[in-house]
Amino acid sequence: MHRILLIDDDQNLGPPLATYFQRFELQLVHATRPSEGLARLRIESFDAAILDVMLPEMDGFELCRTIRKDSDIPIIMLTARGDVMDRVVGLELGADDYLPKPFEPRELVARVQTVLRRRKPNGNGNPAVMSAAPTLQFEGLSIDTARRSVTRQGQEIELTGTEYELLLLLAREPGRVYSRDDILNQLRGHEAELYTRAVDIVVSRLRKKLEPLDCIKTLRNAGYSLALRRTQP
Repeated sequence: MHRILLIDDDQNLGPPLATYFQRFELQLVHATRPSEGLARLRIESFDAAILDVMLPEMDGFELCRTIRKDSDIPIIMLTARGDVMDRVVGLELGADDYLPKPFEPRELVARVQTVLRRRKPNGNGNPAVMSAAPTLQFEGLSIDTARRSVTRQGQEIELTGTEYELLLLLAREPGRVYSRDDILNQLRGHEAELYTRAVDIVVSRLRKKLEPLDCIKTLRNAGYSLALRRTQP
């Protein structure tokens, strides 16, 4: 059973959500303070984390930044409804997804299931992660799909689940241009609340981690493509 850590200072939120998550074979653990959540992340095993933006001790953005220093665990941010800047900042700091408050528990479960699928080596049938070749080799870049690892110029780099899946999607067909909506539909698995700015943010994060390689090209009003030549593994 997957274990999910919820960090939210609303003490009344955790118990009913935990009961609901059990229906989907998900164990939800609730921490009401960031310090408690960080301590549990250090000593326990979790498959994903859900962070509220408004928290005592530190806000959700600082908490996300702190977690990202040591972990690539999938992170979903709970943001204020309609506050686009909350979503932008969260994604720029390394969050994998966001959900405005108030939310329906079923949608939160769906978002959790989506980020968990991205972590599965076999992709659970997702076309964005299926491949006949275990390793995709390019000039200066290697993607080991069995280990879900990426090596840039001989050095392994850490990517979040969303960053990895985006790179893998582009690497399947180098040169092909994917629109923002194409990318959202492939990685999220649904079209609810399409937010094309999210794609730009994740692309920007990925580009920084791939530097000095200049491999993701932007085609104005069209989308993104991987501009690297395939080589033999």
